[in-house]
This record gives sequence, structure tokens and C-alpha cells, in this order.
Amino acid sequence: MSNEMEHVKVLIIGSGPAGYTAAIYASRANLHPVLYQGLQPGGQLMITTEVENYPGYPDGVMGPKMMMEFEEQAKRMGADIRWGFASKVDFSEQPYKVQIDEEKWISADSIIISTGASAKWLGIPKEEQLASTGGGVSACAVCDGAFYRGKEVAIVGAGDTACEEAMYLSKLCSKVHMMIRSHKMRASVIMQERVLATPNIQVYWDTVIDEIVAEEKIQALKVKQNETGAITEIPVSGLFVAIGHKPNSDIFKPWIDMDETGYITTIPGTTKTNIAGVFAAGDVQDKNYRQAVTAAGSGCMAALDAERYLSEHGLH
Repeated sequence: MSNEMEHVKVLIIGSGPAGYTAAIYASRANLHPVLYQGLQPGGQLMITTEVENYPGYPDGVMGPKMMMEFEEQAKRMGADIRWGFASKVDFSEQPYKVQIDEEKWISADSIIISTGASAKWLGIPKEEQLASTGGGVSACAVCDGAFYRGKEVAIVGAGDTACEEAMYLSKLCSKVHMMIRSHKMRASVIMQERVLATPNIQVYWDTVIDEIVAEEKIQALKVKQNETGAITEIPVSGLFVAIGHKPNSDIFKPWIDMDETGYITTIPGTTKTNIAGVFAAGDVQDKNYRQAVTAAGSGCMAALDAERYLSEHGLH
């Protein structure tokens, strides 16, 4: 590591609503934050089409446009926003060190981790393309369910999240076709009972999606019954993939406390991690809500927590 290593007060790792909001607040507190955008600048909202549920956009806004506006606001406040991704960290002593793009090291008095989480996909043709173009595939029923009001949709998944999203969709959509790849669900008994008792949710056991029938938008799904191999075509307007998210937290594993799936653990009511001066915001530490507005709120919290930490330690 070079003696001429760049040093910053606040280093924000990752963009998206959490990172950009943290940058806005840290800039206004004269902390001169440096933000590295990561491999997907703007996060999951860059592959989201219309966002209708973020306050302040009465007519809705396209996800990429919203993230560009977040970035522009952070820059206007004075944040130093850079291309690049964190490839390695060393949190063994203060100041903490972060490697960027597998070559350059930066030291920082405080760090805000806002690397987000990535949806897990089924890995079938057209799936991710349709997700990124508004063609009818989504990994978030709460985000996109309202676009399918009164229509038939399908959902894939067998856990509590899939059941919760199926229940949510059942209140909006005329029918929900729920695909379970085995003969049982992983969800809690109470969630299974609720799903099975809902008249407009049809559960397909031992069933997988064989093909998405679509041109620009989904028209139908071809599903295969595992035991018989029989293929059935089901007309739907949307497909919701609810097989989980993977938090983008791997590089922090030797240092930061996480749950069994990799979500960073924070002290309740704060964004503080187990390492003083290292904070986590957004979807990398939130497996429950995963909304743009909650991510932005936790980004604000992280910047305020960082400011207090720096003041208490005479670094601000």
C-alpha cells in the first residue's frame, strides 16, 4: 500500500437511493464524501421501468431517470461521485482501507456500505431482458403489482416472501398462478394456509416454467409438470420471480457481522455495524422492505450516524 494513499472522511460504497441520499446528507454536513458507484450505478432501479410509489413524483418516474436525478442532486451538494467498484477492504484498524477496481487503495475515517442486493433469477431465456425493458417480468410485487390490476399474473417461489407477494397480488389481480417447483412450500404454516385459502390464487405443485412466451411483453408461460413432463400454456400479463435476493456483501464477510444469508446486521434503530465507524444502509442490510423510499431513509440515517461518529472522535 502506497504512502501516498488518498484519504477521505467519508467513503460511500455503492449508489442507488441509499448511497446517493447518504452523499447528499454528508455533503451538506461538510464531510466531503467520496462515493464509488459500483458495478451497477444506480442499483436495481436502473433495471426498473416506472416507479409510482416514491413520494414527490405524482405522475410516476422511470427508475433510471430517478437515479440520475438523485446523482445530480448529490453532485450539486458537492459529493465526489466516481466510477469504480470496491474489490477488497481492510477494516483491521483506523483509518479503514478500501481497494478500488482491484488496484487503487483509499483510506477513510468512516465508511457507509450501500452496495444493495441483487434479485435471484430463474435463468430462463427472455427473463432478464423483459425485466429490464418493462416487458412483464419483475422481482418485486410491491413495486410493480399495481401495473397488473385486474389482470392474470404468475409468481414463482415457495418461501414466506413468495407467499406474501402472492397475497399482495391477489388483492390487485384477477388471478394469481403460483408455481412451486417441489411438492411442498418452504413458507411458514400460517403463510401457506393463507395462500391456499385465497380463492384467486391457484397453486401448481411440482411445476417449473419451461418457456416465457413473449414478443415485447409477456403473453403466456409454458409450464412443465415435473412428474409427468406435461407442458401447459397459461396466458398471463406478468411474471413475478420471488426466489430471493442476494445481498452484495461478500467482500465485507471477514469483518462485518451478517445473518446466514449475507444481510449485514445493524444495531436496531441505527445503521451501525459491529465495527465502529462503518455503517450500512439500504438493501444490503434490509431484507424486509427493500423499497427505494426505505433505502433512501436509511441512507440519511447512515450519513447522520457517520457525522456523529466523526464529531465524537474529533475527526470532523
